[in-house]
Amino acid sequence: QVQFVESGGGLVQPGGSLRLSCAASGFTLDVASVGWFRQAPGKEREGVSCISNDNNSRYYIDSVKGRFNISRDNAKNTVFLQMNSLKPEDTGVYYCAATRVFLRCVSGQGDYWGQGTQVTVSS
Repeated sequence: QVQFVESGGGLVQPGGSLRLSCAASGFTLDVASVGWFRQAPGKEREGVSCISNDNNSRYYIDSVKGRFNISRDNAKNTVFLQMNSLKPEDTGVYYCAATRVFLRCVSGQGDYWGQGTQVTVSS
């Protein structure tokens, strides 16, 4: 059974940092591109960042460039999203998802999804 579990979300003040983790079981992440997506209340889900299976390609939406960093630890079968200089508009439920094709991740598609972790940026 394939399962993705996100963790690391929470409440943080503007300017703060959080590190999200996406741990997979029943699926070997090093064969897949993995992405982070978010959905704010009343808004559509959007892709935030993707990393290719070989670590050679990374994608970020413009609004998080220079603030977020995606990485992976294949030995731990986990992908991370380091989020710095957080803004209220970063608030939302963050999901990780995996797909075998990097461009599918960039286009917002995934084959396996986690349940999400809430990130709230507020003073």
